[in-house]
Amino acid sequence: MNALKQKFQALTEREQKLVLLSGVMIIIALFYFIIWSPLTTSLEQAKTRVTAQQKLLGWVQENANRAQQLRRSNSTQGGLQGSLAQAVSRSTQQFSIPVSRMQPLNDELQVWVDEAPFDAVLAWLEAMEDMGVVIRQLDITEASAPGLIKIRRLQLGKS
Repeated sequence: MNALKQKFQALTEREQKLVLLSGVMIIIALFYFIIWSPLTTSLEQAKTRVTAQQKLLGWVQENANRAQQLRRSNSTQGGLQGSLAQAVSRSTQQFSIPVSRMQPLNDELQVWVDEAPFDAVLAWLEAMEDMGVVIRQLDITEASAPGLIKIRRLQLGKS
């Protein structure tokens, strides 16, 4: 440190002013490039992210309200009344589908059908979905006659 001080004092007055001015400029440049510029860039990016998140929040709230309205309108349009097993029994009678076995499984229901017309099964499944029943799993195979199918396992649940 003493060696630097001696070299500085050995300079002329004009050179000392230039060294001091250069030192101040270097400190200002370092402050700007190391601290100020990254800080302002980060702030701008944070503002951009906040704006995007606020837009997303508005969109989610708007669509959440729509989803709740749709859910309410779907539930009032003849949704599932009674238990899942009762709804399956009523609807299979309506579509003339002979159920060979039904087995409850927690909040879901497993259904087996030996033979039924393919078109009637499709119409029945569509009616079940309209009631708010979700098809969780379906295993279908051909039956002995054309146009007939067997449902090895159909797992239904409430939506």
